[in-house]
Amino acid sequence: MSVLRHDWTLTEVQNLYALPFNDLIFQAQTVHRANFDPNQIQVSSLLSIKTGSCSEDCGYCPQSARYETGLKSEGLMPIAEVLAAAQRAKEQGASRFCMGAAWRKPKDKDIERVVEMVQSVKALGMETCATLGMLTDEQTLALKEGGLDYYNHNLDTSEDYYSEVITTRTYQDRLDTLARVRNAGMNVCCGGIVGMGESDADRSKLLIELANLPKHPESVPINMLVQVEGTPLMGTQELDPLVFIRTIAVARILMPQSRVRLSAGRNEMSDEMQALCFLAGANSIFYGDKLLTTDNPMTNHDLQLFERLGLHSGGSSYAQ
Repeated sequence: MSVLRHDWTLTEVQNLYALPFNDLIFQAQTVHRANFDPNQIQVSSLLSIKTGSCSEDCGYCPQSARYETGLKSEGLMPIAEVLAAAQRAKEQGASRFCMGAAWRKPKDKDIERVVEMVQSVKALGMETCATLGMLTDEQTLALKEGGLDYYNHNLDTSEDYYSEVITTRTYQDRLDTLARVRNAGMNVCCGGIVGMGESDADRSKLLIELANLPKHPESVPINMLVQVEGTPLMGTQELDPLVFIRTIAVARILMPQSRVRLSAGRNEMSDEMQALCFLAGANSIFYGDKLLTTDNPMTNHDLQLFERLGLHSGGSSYAQ
């Protein structure tokens, strides 16, 4: 097992990024094999339980009420519909069901409804995750006591670049929510988005922020920006795929026992690019044809790719 560090420096991480590609991948794969079954992928499914009309101004998000993206807003889903979606996800091989709601911060009555959803999904034998925005101490405790296994709250980018993407909440707001979740005893799912016009240094600083948390997130989703017509980040220069793969590899080295998840952007990735991401240490994906509101590879295609690569699904979010 690898030694877990929480004191990474910018120079160290930039030096990792600058390694020859083969050397970086070899180091990442070595770390990966020391902590995980190298051919096992943890599979999650994500459902938007409340869509659109969000008051935030996240420059990448079609769910913001500030942008004209053609997205239809929908209120909180009935529990029966959520449960049916979770059952389908389980039948298709997902071990965790993630529920996302487009809120800046939920109301207490919303949390009560989500807790009911969590308990219904857990009754199916699945792990549960939710991403609902900023939480109060009381709401965090209610989710924990309700049985929620994981809470997702991404940092998105570096603190330096954050205000270029979002102005309606601060970086510290996000860190405070993460601290509440961790203090309540829930597992943390936290990552970011690359390809938003950030610099190489910003990507390094994002990973440092994650790796230097008091405890590494159990799941680290690395998203490639999905450009949506009508959002401010539409038209951003696309990131070099090899830079994305390097980001996966560096995340694996910095957080050896975390599940590094290929998240948004897989629909634009070739099978070969995804295979390199798995080689670089990614060992979790989102399953299904939608990630909240953007397209994702179809389940059957994922199964075919797994078969071609000799991969299998399974495993909890954290190394055993």
